[in-house]
Amino acid sequence: MIVVLLNVYLVILFLLVKLNVVRFNLFWKSSPVIVLLLLLVGLFIPMGWGAPQGSAVVVRNSVAIVPDVAGEVIDVPVTANAPLKAGAILFRIDPVPYDAQVKAIQAQLKLSATRLAQMTQLFERDSGRGFDVEQRQSEVDQLKAQLEGAQWNLDKTTIRAPADGYVTNLALRKGARVANLPLAPVMAFIDTSNTLIGVELAQIDARYVAPGQDVEVTFKYLPGQVFTGRVETVLQAIATGQVQTSGLAVQSKGIEAAPFVARVRLDDAALADRLPAGSTGTAAIFTDHVKAAHVIRKVLLRQIAITNYVNPF
Repeated sequence: MIVVLLNVYLVILFLLVKLNVVRFNLFWKSSPVIVLLLLLVGLFIPMGWGAPQGSAVVVRNSVAIVPDVAGEVIDVPVTANAPLKAGAILFRIDPVPYDAQVKAIQAQLKLSATRLAQMTQLFERDSGRGFDVEQRQSEVDQLKAQLEGAQWNLDKTTIRAPADGYVTNLALRKGARVANLPLAPVMAFIDTSNTLIGVELAQIDARYVAPGQDVEVTFKYLPGQVFTGRVETVLQAIATGQVQTSGLAVQSKGIEAAPFVARVRLDDAALADRLPAGSTGTAAIFTDHVKAAHVIRKVLLRQIAITNYVNPF
């Protein structure tokens, strides 16, 4: 862009000299260098923090599906990448052993409830002890608690979608055996109820970025188009500044100025939901500073949108 503006100035200067409007003296000969410095110092360098630009990416939360009970998979009714509603069935585990456990506890509970009724009747007739009634009541309460846990296990043999979304990279099949181990997820569920768009900003350009500021974004997935949005928040922590509990002393490492991340929400919510997770692009944020550079940044962003037709990187 700075080359275009400088070339425009050179054309205008050439016409003025040809028309004898100005004399081509030392000042006018050196004026292109002066104009170049003025553009750099007065416009293009401040544009970095007045209208910062950075790489954008579409991110969605992924839920690792781990069953709460172990067993053999008897049904996988879902299709990979097909939209699902919250509560839709992902797969089923053989419920027979868990159903048998429920029935066994129900039988024990029925017998204990009968004995409790008998002991209570004897106690009311002064033919039994209060301790026996309390003991039977304790057995009934324990069995009710066990029944509740067994019923929960039985219900968990049907694994459902935790939110609106879809299953990706589906490899689970009928006959597979799954376990309730946190480190052994059986499928990945992509949550589409909330689409996140992150924009990386160089630290030297992020000083004036604040929630509510206007944003324009162009994506490789949709070349030639520019979409509007607003800054939701600027994330207040990155991995470089994170300290974890450790038994080691401080370990020296090279410190680099890693980019900060701003979270952006598009004005067109339907478009955000349609974008595949991992879609990349370029975003520009228009702050309340150096507003004269906003027009130039918009022009540059549209140039990037057009070159997205042929530039895969």
